[in-house]
Amino acid sequence: MSQEMESRGTRGLHHITAIAGPAQENLDFYAGVLGMKLVKKSVNQDDPGTYHLFYADAEGRPGTDLTFFPWAHLAPSRPGHGLASEVALAVAPDSLAYWAARLESYGVPVGAPENRFGDPVLALIDPHGLRVALVESASAAARPFTPWEGGPVPVERQIRGLDGARVGLRQLAPTEALLAAPMGLTRIAEENGWVRWGIPDGGESGRAHSGTRLDLAHRPDTQRGMWGTGAVHHLAWRVDDEAHELALRAAIAESGPHPTPVIDRFWFKSVYFKEPGGVLFELATDGPGFAVDEAIERLGETLVLPPWLEPQRAAIAAALPALTPPAASS
Repeated sequence: MSQEMESRGTRGLHHITAIAGPAQENLDFYAGVLGMKLVKKSVNQDDPGTYHLFYADAEGRPGTDLTFFPWAHLAPSRPGHGLASEVALAVAPDSLAYWAARLESYGVPVGAPENRFGDPVLALIDPHGLRVALVESASAAARPFTPWEGGPVPVERQIRGLDGARVGLRQLAPTEALLAAPMGLTRIAEENGWVRWGIPDGGESGRAHSGTRLDLAHRPDTQRGMWGTGAVHHLAWRVDDEAHELALRAAIAESGPHPTPVIDRFWFKSVYFKEPGGVLFELATDGPGFAVDEAIERLGETLVLPPWLEPQRAAIAAALPALTPPAASS
């Protein structure tokens, strides 16, 4: 393995996973209202009686993927340190007026328009309490993206992938040290108490990329956050392949955290660890990807299980609530 590979760090966010309430309500909102494509309908591999729903662009590209564990039995989450506080999704410039009107028509709580680090932002709260920000990104049009042609949102207004996330921490320095090395992020700017970190060159030399920013805030007096509905479960970071993943895992272990062994998730390989502030991070490989077991044009249409869960398909399917396509309106 080359020294360049060993020193490169992550390419940005691979996906973000959050905790939802009832699965049908989650599907209705993210596919029906926000117009994100359901690209994989599977289960939590550690809790197969629970769905794992993946929303992304029409090809399920890494960096466009927001996923959910619908644990409807959980209490609402408690905000605080150790949890990401918001998910940011990228939209094209001049899209927020469309989105404000659309969200208002569905009764979705939204904040006043604001500006963050030069980008117009519209903050909203999903039906189960997750804080989401739609960010007009100047790079959105240049990002690799496959639109959902049959979706309820016009192609030019569709969500074009992850923009980043926000995290409040009791101490910034230990997390910032991890982000700088070995993760390979760079401190970009500071504004209104938030420090922005990002991937140099937007994650890929000479090309715009999704999910390259993480905003940190110093919150020394906050209580410890608790998982529940409306919480971000983990932030997953991109690595090219398993060799890259192993190199970065070793560098992370040397810096202090205790990463897990590589875990095969079938569509990607994963390593998990808690960063110094307590937020659960994952390293996830770009491949083999969601098309390894479904045709791209049929992604998300049926319940898909990794091979080792196939013998339990009947029992798993019987335990899951039925899902129907959202009654989306354009």
